[in-house]
Amino acid sequence: MLDYLITSKTRVKLILKFFLNVEMKAYLRSLADEFGESTNAVRVELNRLTEAGLLESENEGRTKVYRANRRHALFDDLHSIVKKYIGIDRLIEEVIWKLGNVELALITGDYARGIDSGIIDLVIVGGIDKAYLQGLVEKVEELIHRKIRTLVLSREEFKSLREKFEQEKALIVWGEKGEV
Repeated sequence: MLDYLITSKTRVKLILKFFLNVEMKAYLRSLADEFGESTNAVRVELNRLTEAGLLESENEGRTKVYRANRRHALFDDLHSIVKKYIGIDRLIEEVIWKLGNVELALITGDYARGIDSGIIDLVIVGGIDKAYLQGLVEKVEELIHRKIRTLVLSREEFKSLREKFEQEKALIVWGEKGEV
């Protein structure tokens, strides 16, 4: 749907990148490499989004780094649209909400980095019925047209891996960072 509203594929990729995981920061060359596009094509779109106020930039040494502008009037709306486009809203409604004892749920991997690869890596912390989870996941995969890989951790397992998830800038979709 987003592809039909926004005709520039590069712009769509940039909006997904910066508005899916709002902690994401990136610079021109890394974005061009990631998207497999010329730096000029990416630069043009970065400039347009920055001029519109949707992105903000700052210099880190000799590198210009971009990130979503959280103060923009459309920030919450764009963040919501991107989550709906990816299917994260359905994932929360149809899976996490129905599982019961979920203390924390994170998205890791490509989607946490703002890349729409088609596979959502979901980490769930809590005591849940894994067979029931698998049934829910299969239903949601059909709804959102993406595969979902799950990892269920106990509170203790998560505590031992917490630093890894923080380094990966995992996207919290349920619960609070300090809960577990």
